[in-house]
Amino acid sequence: MAKSSYPNLAVKPDLLHHVLTMAADAEIVAVKIAEEIQLDSRNPAAAWRLSERVSFCSDWQGKKPDPALNTEVRALWSPSSLYLRFACRYRELFVFEDSDPNGRRDHLWDRDVAEAFLQPEPSPERYYKEFEVAPNGMWIDLDIFPGGLADLKSGLKKSVFLDEKAHRWDAELAIPIKALTATFDPKAVWRANFYRVEGKAEPRAYLAWRPTGTAKPNFHVPAAFGRLRFVGGEK
Repeated sequence: MAKSSYPNLAVKPDLLHHVLTMAADAEIVAVKIAEEIQLDSRNPAAAWRLSERVSFCSDWQGKKPDPALNTEVRALWSPSSLYLRFACRYRELFVFEDSDPNGRRDHLWDRDVAEAFLQPEPSPERYYKEFEVAPNGMWIDLDIFPGGLADLKSGLKKSVFLDEKAHRWDAELAIPIKALTATFDPKAVWRANFYRVEGKAEPRAYLAWRPTGTAKPNFHVPAAFGRLRFVGGEK
């Protein structure tokens, strides 16, 4: 999540045209797997090789590319879970030292995180889900709607591995499909965006897969989301 705790979803017409144009050819593909996988970010399951990665290292405006902060995202799915894998390069680490006993941490976006914003189909225009994970394994999941947010309590599972020598951290998430949509149709195309934040004091790094194009850092621009397509579920 960018600076504001609550999303500003008003988008000017010129910005809307800009972000829709940029998102027109943006797609991440989730590949169906035959069976559930064991999350292990240090030794990823062979199934991850089935997926094609998307990557980004530019800021939320699509500017100032920084390969030292490159992020890769992969996706898999089963009838019960959506799996996401992040591979994040970093310069420095900024994490919280305290969390709930289960690792949940409110305002996690005020330190280093990787984020996934998912808008299942069908969903009202300004409703989507937000998932964040930190280099030390802390996490948060949120239900986003016009004017606010609420704890999603999705039941997600995660695995995080930090390689300080390589300046890289990897995270895997398993998100129950039932927490995302009550009527999952793998033929439907969802909307999605992925982000990174690094730093605890401004200027911080705000990176986006699909740029939102806002004047100030703001990830909450659903019009800028790319597509999430599911393959392998055809009958």
